Order: sequence, then structure tokens, then C-alpha cells
Amino acid sequence: TFIETREGWLYLAIVLDLYSRAIVGWSMSRKIDGKLVVDALNMAIAQRQPDESVLVHSDQGSQYTAYKYRDKLTEHDMICSMSRKGECHDNAVAESFFHTLKEECVYDESFTTRQEARQSIFKYIEFFYNRKRRHSYIDYKAPFEYERMKAVA
Repeated sequence: TFIETREGWLYLAIVLDLYSRAIVGWSMSRKIDGKLVVDALNMAIAQRQPDESVLVHSDQGSQYTAYKYRDKLTEHDMICSMSRKGECHDNAVAESFFHTLKEECVYDESFTTRQEARQSIFKYIEFFYNRKRRHSYIDYKAPFEYERMKAVA
């Protein structure tokens, strides 16, 4: 997604775990390109360290069809899944996160710089969304709380 600042757009890419709704990888940049999404994917890989093949879903944006991104998926034995052309519901969970982020963090702000927006979004994802924000889909738990609860069960 994109966030408006007085300096120009700031682009945000995320990797969201469908099981817990946790944001496990994210990246922000002034450019929307393959590097943006590879950086988010690298963070997710470092955080989750998958030991088996996982399905990675995205829309059909050019950044997701870039060689850098597709090579990274292949390198880690990840299965690429893409939305059907013109079908916004295929990516509904990620779009829902972006809507929530903008409602709860972005729309009430007027970011002067991209750095200011980065700091605000970082705090939102890492300190609020993953750790405190409750989700009806996961029994009204925060994503990391839900994962801990299921890990000991």
C-alpha cells in the first residue's frame, strides 16, 4: 500500500501469516519495486525460518513478478500464489490489514517526512498490531498472544 507524506509517497509491503494474522515481514521504501517486496519477504523468512515449503500469496503487481522476488521464493522452496486478474477479494486479508492500518494509524496523521511515517508505522505494527490489537478471527487475541497460546496447547 502507499502512505502519503509531504515528501511524497511511502510504500509499504507486508508478509502476513494467515494462521495468526501476524505481520511477520514488512518493508517501506520511496519506490514500489522488487526490492521492497524482497525485503519484506527476507524479514519474514528470518523471523519464521520455515523448514518446509510454504504458500506465499500476492496480487499481480509488477514487483511480485520481478525476477528478484520469484528467485527468492524459489531459493526458499516457497510456492507462489497470485490473485486472479481484477479479483480484489483474493487478497482480502492483506487489504483488510491495510485498511485497519490507515484507519488506526495513518488517516489522523499528517506526516511531514517519510521517516516520520516509517516510525509511526513501525510502532503500529511491532508494538500495537502484533502484540495488543485483538482480532475476532483468532478468538479476540492479539496475533503473538494467539501463537503463544496455540504453541503450548
